[in-house]
Amino acid sequence: MIRNREALGGTPPRDLALDCLAAGIEAAHPRRVIDASVAVADGTLTVGEGTYDLDAYGEVFVLGGGKAANVVAGALVDRLGDRVTGGAVVTDDPAGIPGVEVFEGGHPVPTEEGVEGARRVLELAGRAGEDALVLAVVTGGGSALMTAPAEGVALGDVRAVTDAMLDAGMEIHEINAVRKHCSRIKGGHLARAAAPATVVNLVFSDVVGNDPGVVASGPTSPDDSTFGDALAALDRYGVEPPAAVRDRLRAGAAGTLPETPDRDDPAFDRVHTHVLADGMTALAAAREVAREAGYATLVLSSRIRGEAGEVATVHVGVAEECRATGNPLDPPAVILSGGELTVTVRGDGSGGPSTEFATRAGLELAGGTGTTVAAVDTDGIDGRSDVAGGVVDGDTVTDRDAAREALADSDAATYLAANDAAVRTGPTGTNVNDLRVVVVEEE
Repeated sequence: MIRNREALGGTPPRDLALDCLAAGIEAAHPRRVIDASVAVADGTLTVGEGTYDLDAYGEVFVLGGGKAANVVAGALVDRLGDRVTGGAVVTDDPAGIPGVEVFEGGHPVPTEEGVEGARRVLELAGRAGEDALVLAVVTGGGSALMTAPAEGVALGDVRAVTDAMLDAGMEIHEINAVRKHCSRIKGGHLARAAAPATVVNLVFSDVVGNDPGVVASGPTSPDDSTFGDALAALDRYGVEPPAAVRDRLRAGAAGTLPETPDRDDPAFDRVHTHVLADGMTALAAAREVAREAGYATLVLSSRIRGEAGEVATVHVGVAEECRATGNPLDPPAVILSGGELTVTVRGDGSGGPSTEFATRAGLELAGGTGTTVAAVDTDGIDGRSDVAGGVVDGDTVTDRDAAREALADSDAATYLAANDAAVRTGPTGTNVNDLRVVVVEEE
């Protein structure tokens, strides 16, 4: 799972931190999750705690998008076989699936093929009748991968506003409020296209709180946000969108365009949602590895958010407290957290929240002993880099000024790679957001 594992280990704390990362990512892999939560037996489809009589449906479609969509769709076809009428998914790591069209989209910035795939998903959803079962694959990354610009908005407009929102460090629910109101598929529009078919959402959550309306911008879930909310989010972060985006949002806020469907919309009368994996899936597996190694464990939260550098300082502070006073745990201990951090981009470097977290932690730990910190984005791609995250200890940062310069230039991934601290996994096939591990040794 960690391609450069041999280069990153070498000490028991580093090895344990890497074991925890690998276990977390593997536990959230869609093939494993589907094996545990989806089954077909005696003509009945079981998804989580829900059951569906396949003989009651004349057609079965597999539709959706996201970084895990290809693997989830493939696993569904393996179970359902020739019961699948057809389907289409958009992903960033495509592979052939019998009976399902697979499109390669772009992430974090959408592409033309992603638009083509989203159009095909909408087209097949529109063909689903009242006796159809639509298995909607909704996974992290779907917001960018599955893009269908609204009337009057071009793909270039979506790209431009996406870039600007990411650079500004906007939180995901704010980014998605804008995306939903510039889309024909997000914010419940896919559910509306599929109605009155029965829709079963298979959700792999990469958002804090597991709100299905936020995962992949909620194509099959009600939307509580408004055009006004989208405008306010842009204004709050000082993001100036392309004219087409601004005009659309203003028109919607003025009431001249229909809002996205909310929870009272009849489009959701036959929608059933199952969250099959989330950040806690990864955290639980990582915690078990640490326990088996004889360490006390604490999951701080699966919902940590905020600026990556500031959160890193807090985590190092917790480790220092453990070593100094035994609170909240007596060492040896492993402290874990998940969630979704942000970075306000100030330079032209390479990296994202997990690499920035690791670099800032390394700076805080420089010259010290007893603490090792590791962090990854579970999809294997941190921000705009091919690095998943990093692993650091007191020996990683030998030149504090160089580390500070890298952080100031938003170049954490490059810094970690140059200091043999970058974690590389490649695309993992899943996405349940950030996973962080702090290993605290005894004095």
